Amino acid sequence: MFGSGTIFLGHCNLGCVFCQNWTISHLGEGEEISVERLTRIMMDLHGAGCHNINLVTPTHQMPLILNSLAIAVEKGLTVPIVYNCGGYESLKALEILGGIIDIYMPDFKYGDHKMALKYSGVKDYPERAKALLKEMHRQVGDLVIDERGIAQRGLLVRHLVLPEDSAGTEEVLSFIAEEISDNTYLNIMDQYYPCYKASQNPPLSRRISKKEYATAVSLARQKGLKRIDGVTV
Repeated sequence: MFGSGTIFLGHCNLGCVFCQNWTISHLGEGEEISVERLTRIMMDLHGAGCHNINLVTPTHQMPLILNSLAIAVEKGLTVPIVYNCGGYESLKALEILGGIIDIYMPDFKYGDHKMALKYSGVKDYPERAKALLKEMHRQVGDLVIDERGIAQRGLLVRHLVLPEDSAGTEEVLSFIAEEISDNTYLNIMDQYYPCYKASQNPPLSRRISKKEYATAVSLARQKGLKRIDGVTV
């Protein structure tokens, strides 16, 4: 078992004040590389036995990535390609990716546009995320996992529980259950901790409680969502 071949792309199209990878997403930590170098990285990960190529915050680097993928496929790259993003994407760009991306792994961060504007600097996040999840699901369907427990194709949605329901969790879960699929593979994340500028933005200045996380999981069950990562429904 060799895991996911994760490639972090510097910078991000969101400005989350609580970002846990803020040195990469906000400061652009990393180095500039060529199409050829990115291709070699993909092939090295494939050669090492990684189960997929996992592209983290790839949106703003898609021309580079698509060129590298085309070359890598010619060289024998066969593992699934994962599009790992914050859920705030261009629908037009996403449509171009149809038939290229095998696994979409977006965050659905907010069900409340006011919180999205306050904490991530975008006013239309919920509307944009909902449209994108529909297109992602149209392209790849529900998540398919093989007999080894390894994802092969489909949609996996992540939702980070925030203190005092700042993420609007119920709206997020209702949309997934009612307008995507009640068979959606869902990762309700409990690992929030104050990073970057979170200490300046209460209630994000504290970790979530066990009760807050349990409430989110209970809501998912009530909505009929069956596939919650790490939770037996």
